[in-house]
Amino acid sequence: MTNLNLSKVIKSFFLVVLGAIALFVIYILIALNWSYSTGERAGFLQKVSNKGWICKTWEGELSLVAMPGAAPEKFLFTVRDEAVAQKIIAAAGKRVTLNYEQHKGLPTSCFGDTDYFVTGVTEIE
Repeated sequence: MTNLNLSKVIKSFFLVVLGAIALFVIYILIALNWSYSTGERAGFLQKVSNKGWICKTWEGELSLVAMPGAAPEKFLFTVRDEAVAQKIIAAAGKRVTLNYEQHKGLPTSCFGDTDYFVTGVTEIE
């Protein structure tokens, strides 16, 4: 194989790799900015923690109580916005309504442990 052919093969390989990386980045941007669903959940805020080895994310747990005496259902969520995380920390242990967006298909836990990203919180008096 001559040097000219080898350089063409190397250039083609790098173009394919760069194309794959570009497609992956575009996919991530679409998955983060397009929400599968949006909604609200109300309940008692049980837990909020900043966790992860390399990628630290705010993770929380909301206890949804349908009827007195019934076993509570847990709603696990992720918070990406630091300002919202601080509001949620201040509301720990209280009854709240969380506004969320569901983002499906994110490839790693660096974006959060759950598909549910909280965008706002309101305390219920």
